[in-house]
This record gives sequence, structure tokens and C-alpha cells, in this order.
Amino acid sequence: MKVADMLIVVGLLLIILGLVWKAFPMLGRLPGDIVIKGDGYSIYIPIVSSIIVSVLLTVVLNIIIRLLGGSR
Repeated sequence: MKVADMLIVVGLLLIILGLVWKAFPMLGRLPGDIVIKGDGYSIYIPIVSSIIVSVLLTVVLNIIIRLLGGSR
């Protein structure tokens, strides 16, 4: 797979992810994410969301590396 083809696939995956995120806005804040609200400010710390994104990216990138031939 050429670099241009891979960029197209990644772009399409990002578009699909954006549409899913728009259709299901509750995916933005998961249980375990920390929200601190005060007078005139709010702080959002996405701990669980970050862990899930990290695991998903690890799996996807490992699959892509294996499909491209892995470590030669």
C-alpha cells in the first residue's frame, strides 16, 4: 500500500469517526472522566476517554503495520 493510499484510508476513517461522534454526542464524556465546575470556569479531564483512544489507536496501528509487512 502506497503512502497516498494510506493517507486516503486514514482520512476516510477520521470522517467516519467524526460522523459517529456527531451522531452520538454522549461518547464525548465517559464515566471516569473528571469534570470540575466552578464560578465562571469548568475543567474537563478526559482520563477514560484518553485510555480508550490510546488502546484503539494501538490496535489499529498494529494491524496496519502487520498488513504493510511489519518489521523486516
